Amino acid sequence: MLPAQRGGGGQSTQSGESAAFAWTPDGAGGYAPLLTQTYRDPSPHCRPMPELENPTPAPHASQMPPGLIDRRSLNLPNLITISRLVLAIILFVLIDIDGWWRLSAALFVIAAFTDFLDGYLARKYGQVTVLGRILDPFVDKIIICGSFIFLQGKSADGLSSGVTAWMTFVIVAREMFITSLRAVLEQYGKDFSAKWSGKAKMFIQCVAVPVCLLSLSRIFLGDVAEYVSTGQWTLLRDILLWGTVAVTVYSGVEYVVRAVRLWGE
Repeated sequence: MLPAQRGGGGQSTQSGESAAFAWTPDGAGGYAPLLTQTYRDPSPHCRPMPELENPTPAPHASQMPPGLIDRRSLNLPNLITISRLVLAIILFVLIDIDGWWRLSAALFVIAAFTDFLDGYLARKYGQVTVLGRILDPFVDKIIICGSFIFLQGKSADGLSSGVTAWMTFVIVAREMFITSLRAVLEQYGKDFSAKWSGKAKMFIQCVAVPVCLLSLSRIFLGDVAEYVSTGQWTLLRDILLWGTVAVTVYSGVEYVVRAVRLWGE
């Protein structure tokens, strides 16, 4: 094939200039290059970087992930959640120093009510935040697990709380395991929200704790002796405690079965 049939060609010089040419007959039976165009290549050091030629636009503020603590986090529901944590610490101190059983029971009931209140306000007024989603379950675990830990083996004036080490172990282990399981599943976009068994577990725990606290108070048992004897109150306490353990185990098993199904989807 003749050079002319192969089209043009080109070469670069040391100065950075490039030449475009075509082959043409030279009159002696051969072919000579015919210069058609010259141009200067830009210096490689001056060429724009590819990412600067088509820069990626900065994300809009609405597309940015929400911050952990921002102005929206300073709202009433989160303040209520923080107040519940403070109440929990005061409750643990009162249990530890003995003698304040009725006040301790009242503080626990107030703290349990704020658990409902902060969630209700956050949903109603659209104030659900990242901080709230972290703090609310954390404080719930603190007040429930902490109450059982401080009540474990507690006795006063010949009365006992009825909480054993095995009860505490089951409750704390379930909370830790399900919390870890939920974190893993939600990381992969699985819906692992609370179901009725989890809510039933929380309700019976919130009833059992103040009953245990009041079972340590001679003054309270004397006040209600006209309606409920000490033996009947103790029986009620034990039924609630073992019921709490049973519902805790059941809800834990149900959540594990549900997690296995979600993981297989």
